[in-house]
Amino acid sequence: MTDKIVVFCTCSSPQEAETIARRLVETRVAACATILPAARSIFRWKGAVEDAAECLLMIKSSRSRFDRLRTEIEKAHSNEVPEILAVPVVDGAENYLNWLEAELGA
Repeated sequence: MTDKIVVFCTCSSPQEAETIARRLVETRVAACATILPAARSIFRWKGAVEDAAECLLMIKSSRSRFDRLRTEIEKAHSNEVPEILAVPVVDGAENYLNWLEAELGA
């Protein structure tokens, strides 16, 4: 098990996704954020079933930076309750994990 995580966050538009991704990388709470522009979410919100076109961010970071990462997303996100889910990176290519570590400024 590594200390690295992948954080999933849906955004309402490509522009919002790019703004958040750049903010996270520039502040070094993320080494990389991949924008997947064509996601569709069906969810219950305030008693109604919603259907929304969204973008998905796949954010690569570390456990020690999660609280700061979450705070940055919450500041910049348009949703009242943004999706912010972190999953552990069990293992990975050594060169990539080393690159992540270096880009996080650790």
